[in-house]
Amino acid sequence: MELSTIGVVGLGQMGFGMASSLLRAGFAVLGHDISLARQEAARAAGIAVAAAQQEVLSQADALVFSLPYARDVEAVATAPGGLLARPGRRVVLIDTSTSDPVTTRRLAARLEAAGHGLLDAPVSGGPAGAAAGSLTMMVGGTAGDLAAVRPVLEAMAARVVHVGASGAGNIAKLVNNMLVAAHLVTAREALRLSEAAGLPAAEALAVINAATGRSAATEVMVPRWVLPGGFDSGFTAGLMRKDVRLAAELAEAVGLDLPLAAEVRRLWEAAAPTLPDAADFTRMADYRAAEEAPHG
Repeated sequence: MELSTIGVVGLGQMGFGMASSLLRAGFAVLGHDISLARQEAARAAGIAVAAAQQEVLSQADALVFSLPYARDVEAVATAPGGLLARPGRRVVLIDTSTSDPVTTRRLAARLEAAGHGLLDAPVSGGPAGAAAGSLTMMVGGTAGDLAAVRPVLEAMAARVVHVGASGAGNIAKLVNNMLVAAHLVTAREALRLSEAAGLPAAEALAVINAATGRSAATEVMVPRWVLPGGFDSGFTAGLMRKDVRLAAELAEAVGLDLPLAAEVRRLWEAAAPTLPDAADFTRMADYRAAEEAPHG
């Protein structure tokens, strides 16, 4: 499969970073975003920008989507005059969004019927990882489609893990983010307790991160974004709220009662008045704002 031009739909922080990494790896990149400001930023970085998404869908050798919701991915992938209208050669769509497995599998079947492939390939590593090409990518889909676009994936990610068939990538990401959401809550409560009992949070973190209580929340998120008060990880509370909801809905769909996951979902939803969707998701671990945190 010839892979010279890679189309990127969605040029937000993640999509822009991935497009930049693809460009740096030697691919021609054709991007699109509904935001004119994002279009201009991409052009300034040397990324070719199409005025209409149909141009990207009809011209690229492979596609990368970085969109907020599953409904957006499905709508763009099946838009009239776009990918479904392309005859002849197989085009693989790499969906880096976090979606639900049901939508992913439905879309994969529809694309396959039109002669194209879909990899659900949600990522971990944030905007910094996207810009550096050092993301971790968990991939669901066929081995053939993965092999066909592996050079594209490896330009964006330091680790590409094929976890199974269509939908498996999104399952892995939802399970991961369910844990992250819980870890942020428990990190906040642990540090609140430490401070209230007279041990500064920074001192408690030094012990936690050298012992068995550590997590990405305590090792990375709290030291990098919470303690300095920057709260600029690039991932929003609204997106984490969405992922927590999708994980809870997946549990319901497979008939599991997960009481802790349900409580984590309740806490994230209850926090909305003081932790709006546009806020950085690491604010959930801000032990200094404990009086504003949801309790019931």
